Amino acid sequence: MNDITCNIIYFTLILYQFMNVIKSVKIIIITLSAFSALSCATTSKAYKEIDNAVDQSNFSAAAGVIKKGQERKNPVYSEKNAILLYLDKGLLEHYAGNYEESSKDFQRAEKLIEEAYTKSISEGFLSYIVNDNTKAYPGEDFEDIYLNVFNALNYFKRGDTESALVEIRKLSASSGKLDMLARKYEYIDPKTGENLSQKTKKETGISEMPKTKAVNFSNSALARYLGALFYQAAGNTDAARIEFDQINRAYAANSDIYRGLVPRAVEEARNVPSQLARLNIISFSGLSPVKEEALITQHLPFQHPVLQIAVFKLPALERRSYNITKIEVEVEGAGKFNLELLEDMGAVIQETFNARYSNIFLKTYIRTIIKYTVADIAAIETSRQKDALAGLIIALAARAAMDGSEKADIRMSRYLPDKAYIGGINLDPGTYQVYINYYHGNRLVFRDEHKNVAVKKGGLNLIESVKLR
Repeated sequence: MNDITCNIIYFTLILYQFMNVIKSVKIIIITLSAFSALSCATTSKAYKEIDNAVDQSNFSAAAGVIKKGQERKNPVYSEKNAILLYLDKGLLEHYAGNYEESSKDFQRAEKLIEEAYTKSISEGFLSYIVNDNTKAYPGEDFEDIYLNVFNALNYFKRGDTESALVEIRKLSASSGKLDMLARKYEYIDPKTGENLSQKTKKETGISEMPKTKAVNFSNSALARYLGALFYQAAGNTDAARIEFDQINRAYAANSDIYRGLVPRAVEEARNVPSQLARLNIISFSGLSPVKEEALITQHLPFQHPVLQIAVFKLPALERRSYNITKIEVEVEGAGKFNLELLEDMGAVIQETFNARYSNIFLKTYIRTIIKYTVADIAAIETSRQKDALAGLIIALAARAAMDGSEKADIRMSRYLPDKAYIGGINLDPGTYQVYINYYHGNRLVFRDEHKNVAVKKGGLNLIESVKLR
């Protein structure tokens, strides 16, 4: 529903009240309309040209579409979606090999995410009754995590291993992003000591609220694997050993995400024969889940029958189609091997989103209760002052306004990968032709060619391959 349609409904409803209802009820309806008006937020759907370029693995063109699109009168990414602009552009620039530009975008996104989180704390309880679509997009936890992973790769590609490790330590260090994630939603009011459920009950009078969910993700095998390789490249064998050990711990502690065995490639990368050099391959494939609007109905304890069933509009993650069944690496003159799944990034995204979903539901629940309470008072009072038909009209009009104005916030980065695969081979130092073949069944759907790859001892030989579609 666009802003014009929303305003027509609201002004019609308000006008009806001025014509037919006593002053107190008019105030109630105006209040309801004000809450509803806050919900009319539009989101850009102008991603088609970007998606088409991504489908063709033409990431430079996709990033160019974003740059050009931002110069339009109605840009693809509005000012409220600045974080998404820098996340999506940063990812596409990375895939295109524009590592310095990608780093700049990720740094901007990370700074805005930090500012948004600080602001959300200062807003306190009142933020729970404002529709998320009306606010600047604050970023998701999984976006904040993976931007550091890709920025670490940016720095490595630019020859700055130490800065790459700084990005990894932002995630894996004590009190880093992963360590803090589980406690992020444990809200405690600094003045009263009340937790979120207690404060909600006190502020709204609602006795039963949806329960929050803890995040069952505290260690990223992908981040640890990259950290281990970077430490090896820097000659810090003890730190590399710790990171390799942490991969096994990540698999043991996060069984909902890591459902298989630790890839053999991890142990192989850890123990490279002294006379050989290791060529490591990392592949990012598929596109991450996207948010879609889901409808949930629930009975509410209001007097007017029209207002006893509420429709909640909430974001739900939907995984996108993925048709790659095998990724084979061919090193000319040295053999072939298949890549192994290291991290199901889509599963990480689902897990980290689940924790915030509880808070999203909570905000929507509170906002809906407030709106319906106002509407119920207006409808019952109108029935008493006028007649049942007038009360019914008020209830129906209010219901239409509320349901029409509510919209799930389905904003998120669109170009994160769905899966991270790894593999490698021990080789004599030299120059090799490397082909990374993506299969659907027995059919080759994409070949990523890397010509004249120099494989050296005493450093990190790492090829990154990307096939999102």
